[in-house]
Amino acid sequence: MKPSISIIWLVSLLVSSSTFFTVDANENVENTDAQIAKNISLKLRNELPIAVDIYFAGDGSSTMEEGSAVVVTIPANGGEANMNTYPGHNFSYNFGGFTHHIVAPEHNGRVQVLLGGESEIIVKCTTTILGSTETNQPLEIRVVPWWSPHGAARFLELVRMGYYNGAALNRVVPGFLTQFGISRDYDMRTKFRSATIPDDPPLYKEDDNADGNVDVDVDEKRPLTPFVPGMMSYAGHGANSRSTEIFVVMPDTPQGQLDYFGINAWETPFAIVNDVAQTPVAQWHSYGDMPPWGKGPNPTQIYPEDGYHTYLKNEFPEMDYLEECYVVDIDPGIMEEL
Repeated sequence: MKPSISIIWLVSLLVSSSTFFTVDANENVENTDAQIAKNISLKLRNELPIAVDIYFAGDGSSTMEEGSAVVVTIPANGGEANMNTYPGHNFSYNFGGFTHHIVAPEHNGRVQVLLGGESEIIVKCTTTILGSTETNQPLEIRVVPWWSPHGAARFLELVRMGYYNGAALNRVVPGFLTQFGISRDYDMRTKFRSATIPDDPPLYKEDDNADGNVDVDVDEKRPLTPFVPGMMSYAGHGANSRSTEIFVVMPDTPQGQLDYFGINAWETPFAIVNDVAQTPVAQWHSYGDMPPWGKGPNPTQIYPEDGYHTYLKNEFPEMDYLEECYVVDIDPGIMEEL
């Protein structure tokens, strides 16, 4: 016998002004004993260019008419909603003339990104190359949120606010990586330097790493997204240490190094540059690795207020830079039914 109870979906809504709103949606929904015992938290992030209404769409046992109530409206371009719900509950939203469904997962603390049926988001940039002797070189980045939901979300957030515009490509090591992510804007780089995000533990082919723990030797497991040249990840230094600094894997990186990338939860990839050897990445000027491994720029000397205008300008005049980056909006006019 399924007990009929009244549940409350608690939704904390985060908008760009950093104001939090709490919405209570009370509905009569039948839940199994197992569901009641397994209340979970689910974060929904809307990367679409329009706000979307989230509807309760049932779970096969609901007494409520499907699609009859809006649970919450999530703002466009990175708006988020944290929901307390149960595994198997089905929610829906409309975009591009189609209805898209979200099924609450079995495991707690997951993030689901609303992409209207797409699987990735495009970020377009322009950069300098060859020691800043050439400018306005196009670079396209494919952001894949399911690889690393928190990592992708932070990158898109920073791109939208112009954080990476003018950023130095301060650690260029051929056959290894290029690292960047210290904003030219002093206030922004100071604000976000310590604004870390949670890890996104890597997923493996043997299981989905659902609890965020690697329960066997990582050498015995094959990641779902093994590193290849062009992949992008965060330059973290320990658990939950990711903030703004990112690296892209360079062309001709040895397989042994590729196998080593991503074994830590803070190095899960979130994006890729396709055919990286044919892009500006392969033509960025290298001053060598950072100290103590080389004589390239020291990141700790870039963060101070005069880091760009004095330190980089005087000591590394041939540095290459990102010029501008922006997120390409998903176009509802080109959507196809899945």
